[in-house]
Amino acid sequence: MRTLTVAAFISLDGVIQAPGGPEEDPGGDFRFGGWIVPYADEASGQAINELFAQPFELLLGRRTYDIFAAYWPGKNDHPIGDLFNRVAKHVATHRPDTLDWQNSHALKGNLADAIRVLKQQDGPRLLTQGSSDLVRQLLAAGLVDELRLMTFPVVLGRGKRLFGDDALASAFTLAHSITTPAGVLISRYERSGEVRTGSFEDVD
Repeated sequence: MRTLTVAAFISLDGVIQAPGGPEEDPGGDFRFGGWIVPYADEASGQAINELFAQPFELLLGRRTYDIFAAYWPGKNDHPIGDLFNRVAKHVATHRPDTLDWQNSHALKGNLADAIRVLKQQDGPRLLTQGSSDLVRQLLAAGLVDELRLMTFPVVLGRGKRLFGDDALASAFTLAHSITTPAGVLISRYERSGEVRTGSFEDVD
């Protein structure tokens, strides 16, 4: 059985839309595309390289797939491009016949059930990038084992968010964290069961 990791660039108010550039996802008249660029430094680049250092297969929503498929093919001279071109890509899509990027496979049937089947198989971990709609469905179904978050010191006010109101209540343990010189908090959280509650009246 393999695990599922959600990796995301996220603002202080939970937005993950269009972090890399103005044209990435302008949906909903989002006007802050490229909001992570001013914070890029060697430390954040190293964290991204470490994320991809262990074997993985990509799990993508259709919009993110299309963005990646328009950019990465042919860029095998780039370390991430070489990886993305080689690994298997599992895609949530209603248009399976249009998956032209090499090693791309459409998820069939009910999305949550299809991902449960993937997780039960042998193989490397499943890793999401972007794919906000898909990620919210994964969180609602309780399928996420690990969160790799790069939290940027900015409030965007609007945009697609990582967590929806239907996310399954779950506890996570902070396994590792660092802060970059630019003020980006890089954190790794591992799922650790159900949410625990209590009352301060019971504390001596």
